[in-house]
Amino acid sequence: MDKEFRTMTAEEKKAFAASKNKEFINKAPEEVLAYFLTEFQGAAALSSSLSYEDQALTDMMVRIRKDSRIFTLDTGRQFPETYELIDRTNMQYGISIEVFFPDFHKVQEMVREHGINLFYDSVELRHLCCSVRKIEPLKRALQGVDVWISGLRRSQSVTRAGMQMVEYDEADDVIKLNPLILWSEEQVKRYVKENAVPYSRLHDKGFPSIGCQPCTRAVAPGDDIRSGRWWWEDPDHRECGLHVRD
Repeated sequence: MDKEFRTMTAEEKKAFAASKNKEFINKAPEEVLAYFLTEFQGAAALSSSLSYEDQALTDMMVRIRKDSRIFTLDTGRQFPETYELIDRTNMQYGISIEVFFPDFHKVQEMVREHGINLFYDSVELRHLCCSVRKIEPLKRALQGVDVWISGLRRSQSVTRAGMQMVEYDEADDVIKLNPLILWSEEQVKRYVKENAVPYSRLHDKGFPSIGCQPCTRAVAPGDDIRSGRWWWEDPDHRECGLHVRD
């Protein structure tokens, strides 16, 4: 299927995604994953932030295909607990999560010009930091990928409320697959618990959503799960640009 997909026009890819979304929107995540991991064998990959959602998807994918491709982006500003979780996940499943790093030349140039913690100074500089540390490495990671698997859920934030299970991402020319798009936070946590999925120790310390260390803080019980990410900005703009492009 992946060879056929690559010959489609953008409009045909969009129509294909819409038809598959209609087919799978109310199906179990394992069913939609099994289809795309089979039809796009070797060309489907999970971009994991090591969140509850991505860890659940890792568990599902490895059960379906042990050789499923999983990668993560190391921005250079991660929590120690995130690195520790990468090791625990690799050991538990007998896999090797691919790690992509930012271009150090671009990081050095950015820091020389704007400072080490530029993201606090303005939304524009925070977006620049995310672009250098996340978006550019993602583009390299997606080379040869036709299906980008993600752990996005509609209830995570207002910026994700309109997302579908299967979409065409024109910016990266890939199918964007969000198998957990309709799941609640409770469903994700229940899956993790029932299947003994390894998860970040930060979740037990008040961090429901985890990103870079300087841009993430713990939140009070009951607070919006994304309120600890870029907390100094307007909630309508709290995205790094990976999933919601301007």
